[in-house]
Amino acid sequence: MSAPNKSYDPVEVETLKPEEIERMRDEALAAFAAADSLDALHEAKVAHTGPASPLALANREIGALPPHAKADAGKRVGMARGAVNKALAARQTELEAERDARVLVEEAVDVTLPYDRVPAGARHPLTTMMERVADVFVSMGYEVAEGPEVEAEWFNFDALNIAPDHPARTMQDTFFIEAGKGEDSGVVLRTHTSPVQIRSLLHREPPVYVVCPGRVYRTDELDATHTPVFHQIELLAVDEGLTMADLKGTLDHMVQSLFGADMKTRLRPNYFPFTEPSAEMDMLCYVCKGASVGDPDRPCRTCSSEGWIELGGCGMVNPRVLTACGVDPEKYSGFAFGFGIERMLMFRHNVEDMRDMVEGDVRFTRPFGMEI
Repeated sequence: MSAPNKSYDPVEVETLKPEEIERMRDEALAAFAAADSLDALHEAKVAHTGPASPLALANREIGALPPHAKADAGKRVGMARGAVNKALAARQTELEAERDARVLVEEAVDVTLPYDRVPAGARHPLTTMMERVADVFVSMGYEVAEGPEVEAEWFNFDALNIAPDHPARTMQDTFFIEAGKGEDSGVVLRTHTSPVQIRSLLHREPPVYVVCPGRVYRTDELDATHTPVFHQIELLAVDEGLTMADLKGTLDHMVQSLFGADMKTRLRPNYFPFTEPSAEMDMLCYVCKGASVGDPDRPCRTCSSEGWIELGGCGMVNPRVLTACGVDPEKYSGFAFGFGIERMLMFRHNVEDMRDMVEGDVRFTRPFGMEI
């Protein structure tokens, strides 16, 4: 590029000739019109408006012209570049509109299709029920305690005052671990969650208030009302001065929290090795509220017109159990109770066959939803 020269004739600069400027402009316009995609348009943009494009190079030549020739040359180049930029913007708008229209067709979503083609999951109602019952006692200040499902016989039987010759310790009721050793293995699948209560007494200083939910195992046949693997929730309270009145009040609160404020409980004498005195706890039938008793015109399938439903066992902790756990029975007393979660689920939701709870069919769990 030469220095300014007043005698320089701009017509002799090839790239600044009017016909040459028009040719550069027309080539750029033709390239933009021929671009059939945004990518092709980008390539044409770089070729005809970039730093190395013909019009950009011609614009640089203006600086070498004498002052009286710069204005005319600059006007010609500026008009050409303006036309090119205008055509570029118009073509880009057209191609973007075409792309958007194509995307609306190619990526269209049919909102009329079924929304539940992949069915939503649901929590198992047994899990929900266990957590709901546990929450009742947590709100009363109890602590949730857990323990192993494979348990030593001492925790499962001996510490609970269940004698070696008790029928529950035979192979007919208990799964023993370690093949070949049978009843001499000393290790079982826990038959109740009471071992968690024993561990709680061994690892905590009184007062102890724990609720123990979990899975248990017994050698029952699977049928409509029995299953070899089921769930229990048990409660243990050990403190100074606890009586059967405290037990009764706790049971009333639990039943009223789960079944309604007008529910009541009653205790019937019974025998359990680990409690003394012991009782069976019944609750008022939540369907007929006792109105079906003695009324043949108003039968109740839920309670068989007896007015009460058996829920579980309870009683005051046997002093021998406290002694086995290192707790002074002269200073402390306690109460405990437990019941099956499957049985309560059958009560609350009119489930007639316990096998429905364990077969894993989503048609059973889905109606219970995702309650947490």
